[in-house]
Amino acid sequence: GEVHIEATGNLAFEGAGSKTPMAADTICRTGSMTKPIVATCAMTLVEDGTLRLDDPVDEFLPELSDMTVLADPGGPLDDTVPAKRPITLRDLLAFTLGTGIVPAEPGTVPIADALNALQSEPGPPPDEWISRLGMLPLVHQPGERWMYHTAANVTGVLIARATGMSFGEALRERICDPLGMKDTGFSVAGEDISRLATAYQLDDATGEVVIEDGPDGYWSLPPVFEDGGGGLISTASDYLAFALALLAGGTRHGQRVLSRPSVTLMTTDHLTPAQKAVSGFTPGYFDDIGWGLGMSVRTRRMHLGPWPVSYPPLASVGSYGWPGIYGTGWYNDPAEDMTTILMIQRLPAPPGLPILLDFWTAAYQAIDD
Repeated sequence: GEVHIEATGNLAFEGAGSKTPMAADTICRTGSMTKPIVATCAMTLVEDGTLRLDDPVDEFLPELSDMTVLADPGGPLDDTVPAKRPITLRDLLAFTLGTGIVPAEPGTVPIADALNALQSEPGPPPDEWISRLGMLPLVHQPGERWMYHTAANVTGVLIARATGMSFGEALRERICDPLGMKDTGFSVAGEDISRLATAYQLDDATGEVVIEDGPDGYWSLPPVFEDGGGGLISTASDYLAFALALLAGGTRHGQRVLSRPSVTLMTTDHLTPAQKAVSGFTPGYFDDIGWGLGMSVRTRRMHLGPWPVSYPPLASVGSYGWPGIYGTGWYNDPAEDMTTILMIQRLPAPPGLPILLDFWTAAYQAIDD
């Protein structure tokens, strides 16, 4: 029942932002923290009967019907076999639709190059994007394994078509407005731009920190493609409203966005041991976590130790949430009745960045029984 805010630093290292302290209403690029919000919006459509978890998505996404699958994931794009079954909404939310990020050096894996070209910014309009995706083969059979990122973008297109409005409008109507998330969207307009923190990255060639995206950059204008995988900007206060709604079972200040059973379903591990054995960013990635619908779920409590460690360290079994590439991160720990949110703007935030480990260590250390 208590909210603690710790802010340090300014919105930028240079210009007007260098004189403006970071705050709970500072607007930040959330990166992949977009994904849980997108999944929650999709679940509202399941609850009102517009969509069903285990129905094929073909009705709204005919571009993804009758898909083909690569005979060899590293082979030519024209060497394919038929998909054994259709893609479902559950596949999209569990990231098991059969395609996603394929880590590979440029020019070495044809499907990796094709998918990277499709994910580049600014993306094409949604109809063109989904058409181009549908013309590519799946990397694996639907349901075979977890693959990151692309499913969230597909979910955004599905939501738009199922609601008959833009993806952003659907998020606003179903999630943001009910929870009072007034600063969450796909762009920043007007005088609010003065609250947008500058994002930085390390220049590998010089070792210097340089601007990756400034207040007049990508998020200063509405995008052609509203990116469900990582396109939302938000504030710590806004994201807290979303996090607390899930922690309370889908309701915040009397505004219900989901039922408690739907929240429980979203925050339950949906991956099988067979899927985990062949999935993840590194070997053993799913030893301590699973994947619910749009977010990770802690399946084993970890002690503090050297990197690699699954975030957040010390979190209880059943904790859930997800980080973002700019160094943002959010997790709910129902056993401790606690939510933790970190907002920095450093791309890409490497897994071993000390603040990421120290933030959650400090949060759990501060718990007073």
